[in-house]
Parts: sequence; C-alpha cells; structure tokens
Amino acid sequence: MRTPLELSRLRWDTSVPAGERLRRTGARAAQIGLTTLATRARLAQLKGSARDGARERALVLRDVARRILTLHGLELDAEGPLPIGPALLAANHVSWLDPLVVASLVPCIPISKADVSSWPVVGSIARELGVVFVERGNPHSGVKVMQESRVALSHGVSVLNFPEGTTTRGATVLPFRKGLFGLARRAGVPVVPITLAYDPPELAFVGDDAFLPHWLSLAGARRAKVRVHLGMPLASLDYGSAEELAQATRERVKALLEEVA
Repeated sequence: MRTPLELSRLRWDTSVPAGERLRRTGARAAQIGLTTLATRARLAQLKGSARDGARERALVLRDVARRILTLHGLELDAEGPLPIGPALLAANHVSWLDPLVVASLVPCIPISKADVSSWPVVGSIARELGVVFVERGNPHSGVKVMQESRVALSHGVSVLNFPEGTTTRGATVLPFRKGLFGLARRAGVPVVPITLAYDPPELAFVGDDAFLPHWLSLAGARRAKVRVHLGMPLASLDYGSAEELAQATRERVKALLEEVA
C-alpha cells in the first residue's frame, strides 16, 4: 500500500487545475493512440534485409520517441557529440522515460526490463520497434539479450544499455554491471557515457512506482524538462577487461552528472 507521501508524489504539478489536467490528459492519450496506429502502419511497410530492417526500426523509434516527448510537453535540453556509427550507449537510469529520451537523439535499440512489455500501449509498440527485454536473474534471458545486442551492433545500430540495472532518484550512480561492456570490446565499438536529469525530480520512476499513475501525472502536467549530456566516446579496446571499461564508463557518467547538477 502506498503511503500518503508516495501518493502525493504522483500529483507533482499542483499548478494545473483539475479540469485542465483532465482535458490535457485525455488529449494526450488520444494523440498517443493515433501515434501508435501510424507507427504500426509505418512498420508494416518496412522491406529489405535484416540489416536495413534494424536500421529502419531504430529510425522509426527515434521519430516515435520525439513525437511522444513533444506530446507530453517534455522539453529536451541536450549537449555533447552524437555518436557516428554503432556504439554502446551507457546511461544512468532514472525513469521509464529514459529510453525515449535517448532514442529521440540517437537511433538505437534500447534494452528494457521485461515488465515494460506488459504495460498498456507502451509494451506492444516497444516490442514491434525492436526493444530488447531482459528478465533480471534469468540466465537464458541474459544470453538472448547479448545475442540480440551483438546482431544489432553488427547491423550498424547502437544499443542503449542502463548498466545500473535499476532506476534511482538520479542523485547517485550505482555500480555498473559488466555484461555488455564485454560485448562492446569484442565488437570493437565505442562506449558513449550519457547522463539524464529531470526537472521536476518527481519524474524519477523507482521502487514500487506504478506506471499508470506516474504517466497520468506527466500527461496532466503543465511542464517538464530533461537535461541530457552525451560524453566523449570511450574506445573499448583501450581497456584491458570488461570490468575496467565498465568502471571507467561509470566514472565518466558520475562526472557528467555532477556537471548537470
């Protein structure tokens, strides 16, 4: 059961009158429905090789992400160089919005927790767009993620990973898991450190937060902003092991987060 504090956090923008919040939420829900239909129609028209298909899905995801962020009035403030060619994108993890934010900037295939696949609207369209779902603690799922990520990189598509393995409030950076850093070294692709910071901070999505109430708060809000900082790529082969690369990337993400704060 949620505490009163947790319940109040779901209604973070109290400057919006109840009637205006309801109207805005309904309008955004309708637009998301139309965006979903348009996206499925576009995906149905994709043709060509598996390589071309992977790139096209990443481009479709980029366009969808931009549309959804715009619909919700989420202002994006980004700085830093966009990667050229396939890379492992390694970001701190704050909200369910994170994959949309990064994908709106860099065509990529995000890795997401398996729970997201069952979310209304979001889950089904994410599967069609090629999002890779991982079930934490399931070795078979981990192997599948590695295989699909390797294929994506070989097709010239960047892979978005959140190596903390879970979300935080955004003030700290948890230890990074090494898995995909080993893949980056084997594939010889760079690692791009990325930080995300939200305003208001209540946009963080952690613990037992439920998707629908969190989305309703965002959909009915007057304003929201996310700052994204893309750091200089790390040459994966400059590091002697996946552990060293993971640690170096984490240190870079921590430094970038301090700059954003």
